[in-house]
Amino acid sequence: MAKSKSKEKLDFSNQLSQAIVRGMQEKKAQDIVVLDLRRVRNAVADYFVICSGSSDKQLEAISDSIDEEVSRALRENPWHTEGKNNKEWMLLDYINVVAHVFRKDKRQFYALEQLWGDAEITEIKS
Repeated sequence: MAKSKSKEKLDFSNQLSQAIVRGMQEKKAQDIVVLDLRRVRNAVADYFVICSGSSDKQLEAISDSIDEEVSRALRENPWHTEGKNNKEWMLLDYINVVAHVFRKDKRQFYALEQLWGDAEITEIKS
């Protein structure tokens, strides 16, 4: 039974990451990647989904679109959000999956893809 619960959690995490990607794509997010952290020791989530936007308005639109798509598809709300005021790095934390919406320059500065270099990285085509 424990295996079944674990598989359900992973399936839900995968569905959640896909819904986040759809929300990002809806508002023309750039450079979308999914970091699969499930095999990374001491990872804080199953997946990170990362994208870039080019303006404050686009970052806010992407964040809102993620929230709407996840709510519509899976009836989930973020457990925690950050960055809605400064609009440089917005984070929507769904516990097992975390969405990161960056301004391009801030994404390069924080370099999450390099920080979590052991993760399997999937680039999403536009």
